[in-house]
Amino acid sequence: MSKIALVTGASRGLGFAIAEALAASHHVVAVARTTGALEDLDDRIQAAGGQATLAPMDITNEGAMAQLCRSIYDRWSSIDLWVHCAVHAAPLTPAAHIDPKDWAKSMSINATSMGTLIPYIAPLLGASGTAMFFDDQTTGDKFHGCYAASKAAQITLARSWARESTNTGPRVLVEVPPAMSTATRARFHPGEDRAALAHPRDVAAGLLPKLLSA
Repeated sequence: MSKIALVTGASRGLGFAIAEALAASHHVVAVARTTGALEDLDDRIQAAGGQATLAPMDITNEGAMAQLCRSIYDRWSSIDLWVHCAVHAAPLTPAAHIDPKDWAKSMSINATSMGTLIPYIAPLLGASGTAMFFDDQTTGDKFHGCYAASKAAQITLARSWARESTNTGPRVLVEVPPAMSTATRARFHPGEDRAALAHPRDVAAGLLPKLLSA
């Protein structure tokens, strides 16, 4: 049976790059809201001889996530990897001027969804699977409050899960990638010299040994 990798937030940036890289050794279940971008990913994976299952879904939709995980269980019974790259980058703004809609969306995508995803996906990973999350270096930076607060909530939950599962599995990893030339980065730093930033493909290649190590 093929090894299975679930990538949430696979339509662009690091998620796209990791999904493409994992397809060399895994059947990739790629989750994102943007169908066209998922199709682009599928084209690249197929061109390299790999296989993917596309799941154009919103991770904040609990019913959709329940259906996805049930479908994965019915088809494969388990997964080997879960890489969580889905993120919402709210506009930079002073804490005193955060828009309630931006706050709600950031918390929903970056934090609240984790309370649904982890309980659904943990049984699929079992004792031997691996989950990977990505911390950010902007916590506490001025104007990043909305994004950083929601991201910090996500990572706090991930770190708690990592400690809870040390002796029982699954293996839970939290990585801090370098600054990358992604759409999220561009929203925060318009006009930045992107040539000086790491490319997501290179970062994904560097993460593979950690993901695939026993």
